[in-house]
Amino acid sequence: MKVLDPLRLQSLYRLLLPGRLTGLSVALLKATALEIAILGGHLLLYPSGITSERRPEPTSAPSRAGTEDPPRLPTRERTPVVLLHGFMDNRSVFLLLRRSLAQHGRPRVESLNYSPLTCDIRAAAELLGRHIEEICERTGSGRVDIVGHSLGGLIARYYAQRLGGDLRVRILVTLGTPHSGTRVAPLADAHPIVRQMRPGSRVIEELSRPAPGCRTRFVSFWSDLDHVMDPLEAARIDHPDLLAHNVQVTGIGHLALPVHPVVADGIRRALESADTADSPAAPAGAGAGGLTVA
Repeated sequence: MKVLDPLRLQSLYRLLLPGRLTGLSVALLKATALEIAILGGHLLLYPSGITSERRPEPTSAPSRAGTEDPPRLPTRERTPVVLLHGFMDNRSVFLLLRRSLAQHGRPRVESLNYSPLTCDIRAAAELLGRHIEEICERTGSGRVDIVGHSLGGLIARYYAQRLGGDLRVRILVTLGTPHSGTRVAPLADAHPIVRQMRPGSRVIEELSRPAPGCRTRFVSFWSDLDHVMDPLEAARIDHPDLLAHNVQVTGIGHLALPVHPVVADGIRRALESADTADSPAAPAGAGAGGLTVA
């Protein structure tokens, strides 16, 4: 059997497809391969995230008799970061992002689980509010920052925009969240929470209503190769009353958004932009060109 020269195959491929489609196909193949690899790794980690996270112990402890605590250098207290996973997932999806945030000076990071049996975004948003009140009371912080992947971002947005959560949420960063609803996987409509993520659903309609005075700032990362978003622009926030910035990510899919180091860097920049009261909502370095993953 004669084996074709790879260079000839490549030349034939370029002849059959226009240059733009060739580049797109290569990028799509790379993104798909990365999604499969991430899915495999996540399936291995998934059992470790089923149980709820252990809450940190109080930092202050009584000194032993006859001893004194060593002097500590003053440290800058940063706003706690809350991570909220997507549909049928758990906190294990944020393993790498959490490590990245901690390495860059954000040790107060908590991952929340909500039940896979959750059937209503509004009920999940109310539960999120109770969790955040507990976090604020325990940490002594008046506000939190939230990073939400997919459905997690929609739950957090409902809390901030519709339930008065803008008093507590300083900035909400969403990753591949269907802000205007997605039409993907129509057979999944048997699940009520999937129906709430459809264009024109009651929840999506409520989020499109006026929200004057909403104090939360929003940064939405959306990808040009996100197979869960139909249309792709569904992951953008387009609301006249919200202080929102959309960052397009080029070259990765839905599962890679909370994992890829380039996106993690963009998330850190978004959080840092909120550390200074006069800073803009847009993360530094994430301008109109967005983020490109090689």
